[in-house]
Amino acid sequence: MIEQIATQPAWFWLCFGGLLLIAELLGTGGYLLWTGTAAIVVSLLTWIFPNMGWELQGMLFAVLTLLSVLAWRSWLRHRPRQTSDKILNQKNHQLIGLRTRLITDTENGFGRVKLADGSWRVHCDRELSANTEVEIIAVDGITLKVRPLPH
Repeated sequence: MIEQIATQPAWFWLCFGGLLLIAELLGTGGYLLWTGTAAIVVSLLTWIFPNMGWELQGMLFAVLTLLSVLAWRSWLRHRPRQTSDKILNQKNHQLIGLRTRLITDTENGFGRVKLADGSWRVHCDRELSANTEVEIIAVDGITLKVRPLPH
């Protein structure tokens, strides 16, 4: 087996890279993507330069893995972040800025609004009557903080 790998290093690196990429598809979260890519690049280099020693192949594999990971992290760091990324899993924070009307009068600052197919508890600093148009300015647990909109 070792003799076969030594005589066909390009196939070894190609198979190794393919296995790493298949393992990545099983859900490792990006950890094997760059290692598999580096193995495939080493496969191409050993196919182009067949007299490359195994020591050089291993060193190329390690260096390419590190370079690809560093390049990916640098790209992620400089990529502009979408504002929706910050509230992606916080559905109630996506309500901030929406405008709606009160369905009840506020009592001690608390009332209710209808959003989509549900009714939400709201709080305002002052008393408001039903059907007043309000804007959601914050979320505190299951209570929406609102302010009345000028007419």
